[in-house]
Amino acid sequence: MAGHEIPEPADRKQVADPVSELQAAEQSRDSCDPAFRHGVVVGFDGSTSSERALAYAIGMASRSGSGLIIVHVANRLPTTVWAGCEPPVFVDVPDHRTEVLGLELACADYLSEVPWILVERGGDICHELEEVGREYSADAIVVGSTHGIVGRIFGSVSGRLARRAQRPVIVIP
Repeated sequence: MAGHEIPEPADRKQVADPVSELQAAEQSRDSCDPAFRHGVVVGFDGSTSSERALAYAIGMASRSGSGLIIVHVANRLPTTVWAGCEPPVFVDVPDHRTEVLGLELACADYLSEVPWILVERGGDICHELEEVGREYSADAIVVGSTHGIVGRIFGSVSGRLARRAQRPVIVIP
């Protein structure tokens, strides 16, 4: 029968609403503080090289009049290290260093010059720094260089980040 429509039941609920899902995704992506848009992202773990990178990033943010997004990436270890099982599954290791670093940064006088926030992430350092940079539309990512045999064997974070990042990466020696 042409032109005949079957009415939808009144109690039928729509399972997925693509418009609301798109709006929710945009809100979660844009949920970062707008005061830090186009700021400077800096990787920080408390090491000497990350302290030098932080000092440079503070000066850069101060000169440009932007905010500073300090990122601490918590470690993730494969469960194969512990259980010897296949395939490797990653487990978030509780990392209380972010709290300690946050307290140290909150007490630091040198951070009083610029607005700053501390962002904690878990996972691959390069990916997470680039992701935070994308979320905040950062003008640059500042990292310290890796010295030692671990960086030579596995590749340094700064080198991997410089090769794959979509924004300027500044490596501080």
